Amino acid sequence: MIHVAVFDTKSYDRPGFESFNGKDLSFKFFESRLTEDTAVLTKGFDAVCVFVNDDVSAKVIDMLIDNGVKLIALRCAGFNNVDLKHALGKIRVVRVPAYSPYAVAEHTMALLLTSLRRIHKAFIRTRDFNFTLDGLTGFDLHGKTVGVIGTGKIGRIFIGICRGFGMNVIAYDPYPFQDADFPYVPLEDIFAKSDIISLHCPLTAETEHIINEKSIAAMKKGVFILNTSRGGLIDSEALLEGIKTRQVGAACLDVYEEESDFFFQDYSGHIMSDDVLARLISMPNVIVTSHQAFLTSDALANIAQTTAENIRTFFENGEAPNEVCYLCQ
Repeated sequence: MIHVAVFDTKSYDRPGFESFNGKDLSFKFFESRLTEDTAVLTKGFDAVCVFVNDDVSAKVIDMLIDNGVKLIALRCAGFNNVDLKHALGKIRVVRVPAYSPYAVAEHTMALLLTSLRRIHKAFIRTRDFNFTLDGLTGFDLHGKTVGVIGTGKIGRIFIGICRGFGMNVIAYDPYPFQDADFPYVPLEDIFAKSDIISLHCPLTAETEHIINEKSIAAMKKGVFILNTSRGGLIDSEALLEGIKTRQVGAACLDVYEEESDFFFQDYSGHIMSDDVLARLISMPNVIVTSHQAFLTSDALANIAQTTAENIRTFFENGEAPNEVCYLCQ
């Protein structure tokens, strides 16, 4: 029997993983995140299953190894919360590279449409039987230029959706997709020519704060910025300043660089201690969702299945087809 500790578990995580509990796999769920304080709970487990806000730092990795854990199984695509350099040669790390790229791409477009057509404001207004149209004017997507940063599976699907709306697409990626039927341009052109910029790249040392004070100043006045990838891609204070000066016309964020302190939790009865996040949410042209772009029944089923297969394959024959390694980056 392979015993797996699942951290940062929510109610929607359980059904998919519980369906794989059986003769060879046993998942135990912990609501708490994996941290230096909770790593003690991993004693006696063969593997840990973690999510985006779990702490898989060097110290935690050493604690997992001391407790006999042999595999870290990410139930997500991103791995910026894992110290891969420290894990190298000590413990294997696997992930779910493509649970549902459609879910994330579709959520990105949903945020854009909601923002530019003021659907969220109209919904609240009509709930009060206010049927006026003042302040609800949007603009056509047809003919607008969207700059897509990152052309992995999610980015390419989002490009396809944008083309369905008749938008002009330009893209940037340091590793261009072969045989792409859309034009790649330098990053500077993305900033200068795009009416809408959408981020679909991983968080690395090269991409951290790719949206910053300098890049925002180089953008078209009134640009829409979308981020459903990783919060650290945007310098939040620079974004806030760009919104205040009207350089940024709107921001649609499913992620935030300090989200681990707040996302997936209910703080409705508390005072928000993060001033930047509080001010962003208060802006009428900012929409924030709490890292829910992945959250579809299809994606959850794929996450559970791929994670279970990753774990089984590793313990059965030592192979890790979805392994993330430091030297591979």
